[in-house]
Amino acid sequence: MSHQNHAFQNYFPQTPEGLTVRSRRNMLKAGLAGVAGLSLPDLLRARAEGASGGRPVSNRSVILLWMTGGPSQIDTWDPKPDRPWMNRGPFAPVSTALPGVTICEHLPKQAEMLDQFTVIRSVDPKNSNHQPNQVMQTGHRDAAPRANPKGGDYPAIASIVAKQRGPNHPSMPPYVAFMKHSSHVAWGGWLGKQYDPFDGNKAAKLPVYDLLGKDLKRTSGADLFQLPGGLNIDRLEDRRALMKDLDGIRAGLDQSGSMDALDHYGQQAFEMVLGRRAQKAFDLSSEPAHMRERYGSHLWCQQALLARRLVEAGVSFVTLDLSYHTASGTWDNHGIPGGVYGGISKGLKPLLPLFDHLVTTLVSDLGERGLLNEVLVICMGEFGRTPNMGTQESVDGRNHWPVVMSMCLAGGGLRHGQVIGASSHDGGTIKDRPVTPGDLAATIYRHMGVPLTTTYLDDRQRPRFAVQENGQPLKELF
Repeated sequence: MSHQNHAFQNYFPQTPEGLTVRSRRNMLKAGLAGVAGLSLPDLLRARAEGASGGRPVSNRSVILLWMTGGPSQIDTWDPKPDRPWMNRGPFAPVSTALPGVTICEHLPKQAEMLDQFTVIRSVDPKNSNHQPNQVMQTGHRDAAPRANPKGGDYPAIASIVAKQRGPNHPSMPPYVAFMKHSSHVAWGGWLGKQYDPFDGNKAAKLPVYDLLGKDLKRTSGADLFQLPGGLNIDRLEDRRALMKDLDGIRAGLDQSGSMDALDHYGQQAFEMVLGRRAQKAFDLSSEPAHMRERYGSHLWCQQALLARRLVEAGVSFVTLDLSYHTASGTWDNHGIPGGVYGGISKGLKPLLPLFDHLVTTLVSDLGERGLLNEVLVICMGEFGRTPNMGTQESVDGRNHWPVVMSMCLAGGGLRHGQVIGASSHDGGTIKDRPVTPGDLAATIYRHMGVPLTTTYLDDRQRPRFAVQENGQPLKELF
């Protein structure tokens, strides 16, 4: 993916890519033209224009738990206990806080809290594939790079939010992703690299796992906020010198127009580079020990805790790539012998208790902090799995199934404690209340205060609607 390769990706402006101005001007370039690709003055201006235009400026945000690879609907939120084993699979159902509703036995904590969740059993993921994962993260059927050469150009829902709304605090990026591989998340596309995700893995010290999920007992470097050699905060805070540098490079620094906002928003841009808010939000050592223990030491749980810290600090959209390996994803449960694609009993079963703990801890923590009305938590992958067991020489796995999938949501001040839609008797097709990618996008935009009529320009300067297929916010939630 070319999205990763730009001059600001590691916060080290010495990298000779794109526009490079050596010395401390490089730090100015990174701070004023963008942090990891974020055109900060543009974002600040968009945020201010949104407020002046009458749109409510709240602290609403989204945390997307992206189950990379496509979790099985039958073995998670849509069990079929009365069907033959070949269809129902190896897991039993468990009763939940919603009378008459069952989910997988390996999600007992979520079962006890299901009155705080909405389960959707009738999501239509047609055209969705993985690596790149685009359709469900963009809300566009055509955002399928394997079938459409321009599929990767459709902007992420998160990027639309970043452009239309910006962050909830000017010192924070609007869109952060913790990604195992760049092909696991959607990017800015036609909106421009400035709306690509800020790479959270490079900003935090996190445990490192191998492709099979083994903890390597070391942590990542968290080098994103390190200053280039020879620079220090005192030198950068020498405002007179900074402004002199700016005068010298103003004409050639930025060709996108973001320098037009420097006079009005420059101070806020400086604050994002020099301030401590973002650095503190990414610093898990600032979190009380009991809370770190509550989430647990697993990589995904640590990222979930960081997601809570980030939305609390002012990030609008956080995506967690729940995958160990860099290929199609850990939830791609084919059961291929000898590979990383574990089946249902051998691959999915170990994931479910971990996910169960992660999602219930996150939702409970948000609720206790008074954030649950503002933060929408979404759990989904790119598609479902085949209704029958057995794929690619494995009797334990299920294949891709872009016909029907399940997902769940919590928070956001929405109406929960319900199941939306239904699948057929064998979990293979949609029976009632189809939910499209456009409906999902519209629901997120409604939550975030982004107009459903929003458009953007493609590479031929043609307007495209952010919401497709006449997508509508899910009326059951509002």
